[in-house]
Amino acid sequence: MDSLLKLADHGPVIPVIVIEDLAHAVPLAQALVAGGVRVLEVTLRSKVALQAIEAMARAVPEAIVGAGTLRVPRDAQDAKAAGAAFAVSPGFTPELSAACRHVDLPLLPGVSTASEVMQANDHGHRFLKLFPATAVGGLALLKGLAGPFPDVAFCPTGGISVETAPQFLALPNVRVCGGSWLSPKDALQAGDWSRITRLAQEASRLPR
Repeated sequence: MDSLLKLADHGPVIPVIVIEDLAHAVPLAQALVAGGVRVLEVTLRSKVALQAIEAMARAVPEAIVGAGTLRVPRDAQDAKAAGAAFAVSPGFTPELSAACRHVDLPLLPGVSTASEVMQANDHGHRFLKLFPATAVGGLALLKGLAGPFPDVAFCPTGGISVETAPQFLALPNVRVCGGSWLSPKDALQAGDWSRITRLAQEASRLPR
């Protein structure tokens, strides 16, 4: 948990990244780092995701590259082998938690209910991803969870924008937000890295 919480110290937003073209991986990481965003979550939603993680971690040492959308234990092994520094999952299972612990890969597991928070707590997780944040209750749910879980911190992800992120970051139990707006698909396809750097600069300046 401590190593995961330290990720939040690097900035208020962790970009949630989908890489479809491996050639985009390194320049994207460079553009985000140039804008002040160092912690990057590359989701395992494409055929080149693991290669992208490996390329980014190798070519951009200033970046802290993690793997997102882990679902089964094998994903933990693959992410660690690719050089991921941390892992993020959309939900929680004891099996995935154990697999990440076995390969020494810090896991930020996803939850959406109080019961899931308790299950994750039982396995030692007290920094959790609320997902899909806005769909399951957003600000109201986080405020509600703060009472029974004062020792749990959250990274809300899903449906959050640069306009709404400050509202989440203002909550005492939110350490950082996840956001896909930092790497828009049209900017990747156009190779508009300067735009991505500007988005990163904007995100890194969000108050919290």
